[in-house]
Amino acid sequence: MDKLEGYKTIIKRVLGDYANISYSYGDLHRKLIISDEQNNYLLMTLGWEDDTRVHGCLIHLEIINGKIWIHRDGTEYGIANDLVKEGITKNDIVLGFQPPEIRPFTEFAVG
Repeated sequence: MDKLEGYKTIIKRVLGDYANISYSYGDLHRKLIISDEQNNYLLMTLGWEDDTRVHGCLIHLEIINGKIWIHRDGTEYGIANDLVKEGITKNDIVLGFQPPEIRPFTEFAVG
């Protein structure tokens, strides 16, 4: 298995674990959206909380030029930490939600 396919497998496993966590309030559900062809992976939150419609992106990952870009991370622990635990090096993870001028000061790739 090449590196790109390995990353896709890890991403789907980690996001699948998050997708299986149920909400303890409201009528909320998680929906995993995968586009292997476009290298985009989203975990959405959908449903109702009281009388309010909830529809939002919890996690958005994209593989660009062999690196995993984290565009959105709405987790408490940090999806980057989960990816590192699964064997992806910090040099191959970009915190895309951070401004470009901040990225050099993180432990992760700049882009």
